[in-house]
Amino acid sequence: MLLDALTKGMRKTIIAGNWKMNKTPSEATALLEEIKPLVADAKCEVVACVPYVDLGIAIEATRDTNIKIGAQNCHWEESGAYTGEISAAMLKELGVEYVILGHSERRQYFGETDETVNKRTKAALAAGLKPIVCVGEQLWERECNITNEVIARQLKLDLWDVTPEEMANIVIAYEPVWAIGTGKTATADQAEEVCNFIRMCLKTLYGLEIASGVTIQYGGSMNDQNAAELLGKTNVDGGLIGGASLVAEKFAAIVAATKPAEY
Repeated sequence: MLLDALTKGMRKTIIAGNWKMNKTPSEATALLEEIKPLVADAKCEVVACVPYVDLGIAIEATRDTNIKIGAQNCHWEESGAYTGEISAAMLKELGVEYVILGHSERRQYFGETDETVNKRTKAALAAGLKPIVCVGEQLWERECNITNEVIARQLKLDLWDVTPEEMANIVIAYEPVWAIGTGKTATADQAEEVCNFIRMCLKTLYGLEIASGVTIQYGGSMNDQNAAELLGKTNVDGGLIGGASLVAEKFAAIVAATKPAEY
């Protein structure tokens, strides 16, 4: 292991729900009202990354609570002729704090590349947002035993020209593509192995001190049944939650799984 359990305790644990293309504004309000009392005593950072149309009501619904609101993407330009896109500055002024970038579904369905992820990441940082940068291998890449090569390349390109100081606002989400929306989950040991490798890559890029402080989430079908085991691993500092984030009780159970035993 690169780092021990004591160092893990010094990092911010973040459980972020990725709602994807789910919930109308009225449905979003209802779900957040369910979630709020269930996570009020959370010992971790709680984030809901909602569709664009839900952002305004989500920010209002969670005002004066411990729930932060995130978006699911942003453009790299501040403004311009980019029909259908949303800038980082627009999100920041609205009250958004986090933004997911480079999710595998964006890469698969909408042509995202490591270059565009890097540009979006830089724009988000410049606007004062906290990017959740997603990396992960496809099934055939894992079967070809090139997971580490894939992850290292993504990190180097996605974080190109991101300064050591800016890394304080970066979250990395490891999402094995073969485990997203499939019901398949990497074993806790598999997740730890790759998250540890991510931290070693960050150490190479930025040094041990910065690598030690970066929150690394696991984002491949974490749920209320497997969260405790995954979150118990040294280098798994949280989760980017898909389907389970749409059910208040399941999402709250994942949040609760971040509590140390003495709680």
